[in-house]
Amino acid sequence: MPNGTFVYDFSEGNRDQKELLGGKGANLAEMTRLGLPVPPGFTVTTEACRWFLTHDEEPPALRVQVTSALRRLEDSLGRQLGDTHDPLLVSVRSGAVFSMPGMMDTILNVGLNDASVQGLAEASGDERFAWDSYRRLISMYGRTVMDVSPELFSKALEHAVESAGVASESELSADQLRSIVVIYKEIIRTHSGREFPQHPREQLDMAVRAVFQSWNSERAKLYRRRERIADDLGTAVNVCAMVFGNLGEDSGTGVAFTRDPATGSPGHYGDYLANAQGEDVVAGIRNTLTLDDLASSNPAVATQLAQTMRRLETHYRDLCDIEFTVERGKLWMLQTRVGKRTAGAAFRIACQLLDEGLITEDEALARVTGSQLAQLLVPQLAQNAGNRVLTRGIPASPGAAVGQVVFDPAIAVEWAESGRNVVLVRRETNPDDLAGMVASVGILTARGGKTSHAAVVARGMGKPAVCGAEALRVDEAERMVTVMSEGEQIVLREGDFVSLDGATGEVFLGEIPVSSSPVSRYLLEGMDAVLPSLNEDDAAAVLCVDRILKYADTVRRLRVRANADSGLDASRARHLGAEGIGLCRTEHMFLGERRELVERVILAETSTERTDALAALAPLQRDDFVEILREMDGLPVTVRLLDPPLHEFLPDRSDLMVRVALAQERGEDASADEKLLIAVNRLHESNPMLGLRGVRLGLVVPGLFALQVRALAEAYVELVRAGGAPQPEIMVPLVGSARELRLMREEITGVLAEVSEHSGMEVSMPIGTMIELPRAALTSGRIARAADFFSFGTNDLTQTTWGFSRDDVEAAFFAAYLEKGVFTISPFETIDEIGVGRLVAISVEEGRKSHPGLKLGVCGEHGGDPESIHFFHRVGLDYVSASPFRIPVARLEAGRAVIVAAAASDTR
Repeated sequence: MPNGTFVYDFSEGNRDQKELLGGKGANLAEMTRLGLPVPPGFTVTTEACRWFLTHDEEPPALRVQVTSALRRLEDSLGRQLGDTHDPLLVSVRSGAVFSMPGMMDTILNVGLNDASVQGLAEASGDERFAWDSYRRLISMYGRTVMDVSPELFSKALEHAVESAGVASESELSADQLRSIVVIYKEIIRTHSGREFPQHPREQLDMAVRAVFQSWNSERAKLYRRRERIADDLGTAVNVCAMVFGNLGEDSGTGVAFTRDPATGSPGHYGDYLANAQGEDVVAGIRNTLTLDDLASSNPAVATQLAQTMRRLETHYRDLCDIEFTVERGKLWMLQTRVGKRTAGAAFRIACQLLDEGLITEDEALARVTGSQLAQLLVPQLAQNAGNRVLTRGIPASPGAAVGQVVFDPAIAVEWAESGRNVVLVRRETNPDDLAGMVASVGILTARGGKTSHAAVVARGMGKPAVCGAEALRVDEAERMVTVMSEGEQIVLREGDFVSLDGATGEVFLGEIPVSSSPVSRYLLEGMDAVLPSLNEDDAAAVLCVDRILKYADTVRRLRVRANADSGLDASRARHLGAEGIGLCRTEHMFLGERRELVERVILAETSTERTDALAALAPLQRDDFVEILREMDGLPVTVRLLDPPLHEFLPDRSDLMVRVALAQERGEDASADEKLLIAVNRLHESNPMLGLRGVRLGLVVPGLFALQVRALAEAYVELVRAGGAPQPEIMVPLVGSARELRLMREEITGVLAEVSEHSGMEVSMPIGTMIELPRAALTSGRIARAADFFSFGTNDLTQTTWGFSRDDVEAAFFAAYLEKGVFTISPFETIDEIGVGRLVAISVEEGRKSHPGLKLGVCGEHGGDPESIHFFHRVGLDYVSASPFRIPVARLEAGRAVIVAAAASDTR
């Protein structure tokens, strides 16, 4: 609405208004409400941003509302924006609903100009501070509002530091900073064609507009695509009275966490820079001090900060990420939010808060995710590999990364797209490097700490990162890095291999093999076998994973089965907590040496030949089933009858044609290949995925499915006689009509009856079908009358609903669809709820209406996807089935689905 309320003072909001005020604005309002030392200010709402993005202009009422809020701010402080005597200065910061660290713009010291800088110098009694603040404004304003390359300002500053013969910009004098201001303004004039604006209100209005526009910057759009944040939310803008950390050694700026975000260890963690401002800490431009260093230099401020951190953590009942400034010994809180953390830290912190009585067991389960557990299952660098340690930095984000060094984010993207693993090496990263960070397997920086841009973004993406490796001398222009290692200078050039250990901060020369992670070892080998060999942090993470996973098992409704085709897979899945097999693909059993027997079945010209070929396959198939059923004794095993087109078991058609042509040209005997080519041509299909496969094979090729059913029934008899308790289930694939399933059911029950009669043992097992065609989903009420269970084959259901051929489209245009927002994520990775999911919901409803006792599951890859599992819980399935190594993730998310659904119900 163009005349609604678009501006709120910090004193008017609270943390529950994130959708309106953005995360930063809502939390600034909350801290103000708690009476914490927050500089006064106001928030321009996300509604104003959305209006701007839609109409390319600010809402008509916005300027008046900003003027009123600004006057209230000026009156409360007794100063005016940009006044020539003791001027009020403000910061202009973005603040989206969901945290997007470093992705949008911030401008500090708004209100300074050629006149007010003199007033700031007089009021502060520090001319150097005033000119340092002015040059910061010009550089930030230039790159953010006037679209001038930040490299131009950086190079000018580096040149000034070198010319002055000092170590950093903090040692430049007031006169030297005054000269830099002149240079900066000339850079803006030359590269933008405009003068740096001298009117304070013009600075403020243009800064607010620039923050709005930064919502659609390339780095912000890339981050939203990766994090699946909606494009239409917009960002709020926070205008806050400036407090200054660059007023001398009794001033500074910092970022702190109430617990270690990398490991989850208790205690306060953070970075602090004396005589610094704003973005210096997170930018990683200078290496930071610790909070212990702050306690040594200013114990009163450190004590107040610790008390404030404890209060915020108690209030939010979670790890808090805090930005603060110290101005001449006074502490100011600039931001707080629930902090990003690594996967291991997430589990550890959840257990700590549970033990401290701050959260319940349900909340502890809700605080961790299947994606985080999946990160803990990835391999780590092998121990004692013997590779040389190049250097050590700060362990900013754990995990193993092995790849080729690149120095340019664009090169990182290019190499990654060609299939190469790359490690991005930078002096420090900035938001414009995001595309290269996404493309890289790991990140290494020479500057920065655990709260630097590189560290925060890497932890959010689950990528290994080592930051603040001070021994590195990175020359990005020459694409090389030098480091003194064990008294020898080592030079790494683009393309050389390094290995990063994000948990220890070690950087190794060359490639190091990776080994199983502690969590995956515990899941496969057991706690007692693994725990004694682990360090303190790994042991704590493993114990917390075990604790939360076991609780998830007690609350989840969905059962979790495995997709497994061999005894080895079945055994591994059972160790990982599988409660049966939801998909045993029998086609995998006909490959290798057995392929020739399948060829005989296909090429048989008489029923006798086909019967002989099937008889040769029968004992092999029976042994396969015995092995799998034995491993899953007492648990259900769903066996899918042969599904793929038969031509997949024959030689390639093009190869055969070449062989026949060459043999004929040479006058050689090609009769065998000619016969095979005739069969291949007969079976050739333009679109085999929609051709003769699944149930159609069973109806067209006599004896094929009967062979499999008989082998399964005989395996069942053998195991029961041996004292086992096998629970096989028979699944007919690609059914599109109830008549198809009824015909197959008649044949299957006939074979089971024959085995029963021959063995003298009652042999009965559930018979169901896969729902993987839209017609099957839409006619589920009819099909259910002939089925004991449905299993949704969401891979094929996605293909047939979208009209996609997965093998073709993912490479052909999925990247463009993700870029254009057609997808937020591949529909083969997470279920398309409004399309494919709608078909699943219809099938569930109609199937159970027709057959109330119908058992329902899913066996596509979506069965192991965290987000999809929540959908399957809501729609009422009985189980999900996933690949063995996704079993723990599915167990966890099935438990979380109960908690999340209950919380959503409570808010309605």
